[in-house]
Amino acid sequence: MEEQLSGLIVKEQSGFYWVEAEDANTYMCELRGRLKEEAKISDIAAIGDRATIVIRREEGTDVLMGAIESLAPRHSVLSRAQRTSGKRGVGQAEREQVVVANADRALFVFAAAQPGPDLDMLDRLLVAGENSGIAELLIVLNKIDLDYSPAVDHHFNGYERIGYPVLRTSALTGAGADKLRRALSGGISVFTGPSGAGKTSLLNRIQPGLGRRVKAVGRRSEEGMHTTRDSTLVRLDGGGYIADTPGIRSLAVWDIEPDELDAYYVDIAPYVLDCKFSNCTHSNEPGCAVLQGVKDGKIAARRYQNYLELREELRDTYIIYNR
Repeated sequence: MEEQLSGLIVKEQSGFYWVEAEDANTYMCELRGRLKEEAKISDIAAIGDRATIVIRREEGTDVLMGAIESLAPRHSVLSRAQRTSGKRGVGQAEREQVVVANADRALFVFAAAQPGPDLDMLDRLLVAGENSGIAELLIVLNKIDLDYSPAVDHHFNGYERIGYPVLRTSALTGAGADKLRRALSGGISVFTGPSGAGKTSLLNRIQPGLGRRVKAVGRRSEEGMHTTRDSTLVRLDGGGYIADTPGIRSLAVWDIEPDELDAYYVDIAPYVLDCKFSNCTHSNEPGCAVLQGVKDGKIAARRYQNYLELREELRDTYIIYNR
């Protein structure tokens, strides 16, 4: 009888998965045949997945080997759209690339200055987060020790008003480090943002060497073709894991049609049902409650403009891929 164990996928590279099993060992595994076929359409296995594996005994090697027999249902999945190539995608122009499965929270890190925050990128990440089923979405505003524009506080206060907690931190002074450490404790956390936001220094502040470990993984993931990934969960001293997520900073939104986008803007969604027309695009229709909300200052004009631009991008993509 084959020996089976359950465990957590903590690393993925070139079709192999490292599973941290219940016996405290980590096994390098491949997908069983039928799962490999399913994986052509979507990433059915990714870091964060819970797997049942069958142990393999390989003579002449010290590597602990296994095969992934089955995968547990996911409670969240953060994905991005990926252009297909070769056999992957079975004829579709795009396929789902799972960044991380079963994350409990996502923290999007931006600098207050040097460089100033890219709010359009932040909105895109929040849309992906809302679509993922991740329970907690938080914003980290780093480098608060620097002089920065009052407009930055204005914008981030606005995010707090619509329900996104903002942790204000400084990797240099340690401000906010304790709150950040508590926020990352337990479960699986996604920690990402644009270059220059100070993520590495911030992680080193909350746990010595943590940022360097995550950065080393990210550097390996950038080698070779853009479709190659080296995704890893890094264990935290305080419990839980932090997910290194190569590629998320250039996120292409997956599985959201243009007419569905308003549901993922938490400040726009409450107004949609009050629009005069059920197929309202919220751009120029009479009786549009969203436009009225912008006019009344209840919806930030900048967020609304970003919504229109992303909707147009999704519309163009939808037309190209559905001809």
